[in-house]
This record gives sequence, structure tokens and C-alpha cells, in this order.
Amino acid sequence: MKLAEVTLSGGIGDKIIEVAVLIYPQCQISAVHGLTDLFRIANQWSAFPHEDGTGCTIRVTHWLADEDARTINCVSDSMPGHAHRPIYAICPPSVAMPQQIGAMPTAARWLTSQYKGGAVICSVCAGAFVVAQTGLLSGRRVTTHWAFAELLALRHPDIHVGTDFVVIDDGDIITAGAILAWNDLGLLLVGRIMGTSVMLHTGRFMLSEGVREDQRPFQGYRPRLDHGDAAILAAQHFIHANPGIGHSISSLAELSRLTDRTFIRRFKRSTNLNPSAYIRRVRMEKARYALQMSKESISTIAVSLGYNDAYSFSESFRKEVGITPKLFRDKFKVSY
Repeated sequence: MKLAEVTLSGGIGDKIIEVAVLIYPQCQISAVHGLTDLFRIANQWSAFPHEDGTGCTIRVTHWLADEDARTINCVSDSMPGHAHRPIYAICPPSVAMPQQIGAMPTAARWLTSQYKGGAVICSVCAGAFVVAQTGLLSGRRVTTHWAFAELLALRHPDIHVGTDFVVIDDGDIITAGAILAWNDLGLLLVGRIMGTSVMLHTGRFMLSEGVREDQRPFQGYRPRLDHGDAAILAAQHFIHANPGIGHSISSLAELSRLTDRTFIRRFKRSTNLNPSAYIRRVRMEKARYALQMSKESISTIAVSLGYNDAYSFSESFRKEVGITPKLFRDKFKVSY
């Protein structure tokens, strides 16, 4: 895909790359302005000599979707006077929960039009629920906020939803995870447009870690408890109250007054996890809390959660959370 090239008179770069930000009902305005500021800072850094400069300038435009009037209009333009040709179109987060995001046919049509015109479509957090209405995510591997992933997959079973990564770059579709991941997306686009040097300078100026790779350290686990199966709920309560004992299918099935086979089937139907995976999730959530809130040693936490030694616990924690218990404690511990 060729970049939209427009000669600037007296500008700081040779090419204008238009990044269009969609303002839809109940979108997060702070993210819209945050992205705008990030790209402005990148433009300022790109004016300085750097080893991989591209001579590009980012033009930021805001597009307001009026679903009642079925119109979308440009309401802000950092470089007015040139014809529009967005190279990137961003759907920012929402301040409403995804359950409150209704049909947005006007926004969906506009995003589809930009995509057909060669733009890369991007979403942040619950913005994926808006982009999903275009059908462009069908068959794709995408991410959103970890707390919304199950709902997105339920509404759109043709989408492969994952939450391990903060950003998934699929080339012509880019999705970012949690509500503040607009920063990660913005820096990724700066790197694409202006090169690594400007991206790093912009991130340092903003005191940002750069584009984060893993969303798992930030995830919590919210178990499904409202499924209506009292027998399975009793087993769940027992697991949560006793995470460190050696649970077995037989003991949990007996507690639930079910056969082993029936217990496994109903447990997975109710929780979306098999019993062993559920027990591991519960233990890791207890571990997160202990590492953040207590001064207990990692060995003590490991034993309390049913692990024979700190090494086996650390390996399980790393596989589930993405980093070691020590790194997690160093990064997220609460000051005493």
C-alpha cells in the first residue's frame, strides 16, 4: 500500500500521513485527545535529525458519527486544506460497557469505506465491538480488554478473540487491548510511519514503556457464578475457599452429587473451563493478590496454594501470567 503523499509548504516533512480517529456515541474522548497529542509530539520529534527518518508528518483528523442523522463529518483537522485520504482509521475505547454498545451502521459503513480505500483499521479496547459490526474481523485473531473478551466472542463467534497480547497487528487490521492501550497503538503507528527512532523518543518523552507485548500480567480472573447450576456452583465455592488442597474430579463430583462424567460436562458448560484449568486460574488469582498485598515469601505462597516447591509454582505462574512471581511483585506490589 502506498502512502498518501502531499507536499507540504513550509512543513516539517515531505509526506502527510492522515490518521483518522472516529468519534462514535459514548467513545472515550480522552483517548481521542490523547492520541492526537501523541501524534503531535511525534511530529515535533520527527523534525530533529534521526537515523531512520522518513520525512513524514502525521495529520490527525476527527470524524464525528451521528447515527441519528446517518452522517459522519470531519470536525477537527490538524492540517486543513488538503483532500482527505486516511491511511489509518482508529476506533477508540468506549466509556460505556460493551453491553451498552448498540448497532452503529453509520460508523460501520464509514470504517468499511476507509478499509476499501486502503486504510488500516485499528481498534482500542471496546472499540473492537464497533469494528466487529463491519464484518472485517471475521476469521481474524483480535484482542480487546480481557474483561470483555468472552462477550465479544459470544456476539461474534466467527472472530478469534485472544487477550494474551496488548496489541495484535494483522497488517491491515490492528487491535489493542485495555482502555489505555491507545498509547501502545499510537506508538506502534508512529513506529510504522516515522521509524523506530521517533517512536522511542516519543515514548521516552511521554514516560511510556513503549509498545507492551503481553496483556496477561494485567488480567484478573472473573469466574462465572451466575450460570444457574447449583451443583457446579457448590464445587466452585469449595475450590475458592480451599485453593491449596489436592482437588480431584472424583472428590468434586462427589461434593456435587454427580458422576465424574456428568460433573466434567456440566462444569465446562457452566464455567467455560475444565476443572483443572479452573483450579489453576483460581490459584493464580489468589497468588496475584498475595504477591501484591502481602509480605509472605514466594515459597510460603506456593505451599499455601498446593505447590510442592517455589520452582513448580513459579513455572505455573509464568505460564499463566506471562512473567515470574518476583517480577510481578516488583511491578505491582502495593506499598506498605
